[in-house]
Amino acid sequence: MKLPFQASDEQVMWRVQAAADAVAFAELVRRWEKPIQRLCARMTGDVHRAEDLSQEAFTRVFSRRQDFVSTARFSTWLWRIAVNLCHDELRRRHRRAEVALDTDDGGSGETSPRRDEPAATGQAPDESLHSLERAEWVRRAVLSLPEHYRAVVVLRHYEGLRFAEIAEVLGIPEGTVKSRMAEGLSQLAGRIRPENF
Repeated sequence: MKLPFQASDEQVMWRVQAAADAVAFAELVRRWEKPIQRLCARMTGDVHRAEDLSQEAFTRVFSRRQDFVSTARFSTWLWRIAVNLCHDELRRRHRRAEVALDTDDGGSGETSPRRDEPAATGQAPDESLHSLERAEWVRRAVLSLPEHYRAVVVLRHYEGLRFAEIAEVLGIPEGTVKSRMAEGLSQLAGRIRPENF
């Protein structure tokens, strides 16, 4: 069974919901796996755990397919599932850190992506290294934000969601999203050292 070429996410999800259609589900995973992995990596700071969380998000999509409201946007539902999984992971990590006495990473479990070799970007090696260093400072600054600010900053600046979409995903008023965004950016500005840029 082949999917219509231009089927929307909602149409594809309807097929998953109505008939547990494996082809339709695979199409949703193909469309959304990378964005969800990126979100989870930015929220948790751990690219390996992000892969697991992404898989868990899609497992929940399938197992809870009957919970999807056909008049809703699929992307909003999926972002909400992923953000909630990230929040759960960060809470578990925080609880483990409170119990752990001696760990190399302070109990955070955070691991950054390997950056042994700069990506081929056409930049000179020193420029590429400087770009990687700046990106690492920003990544660390974002990770240091409290969860409720981090979620808004990641969804807005990295994933490109509009304020209204973020409000839907997080289940909060749009005005709260905007105030969290302003405070999150203010905190980021205070944490990023100008000499690194």
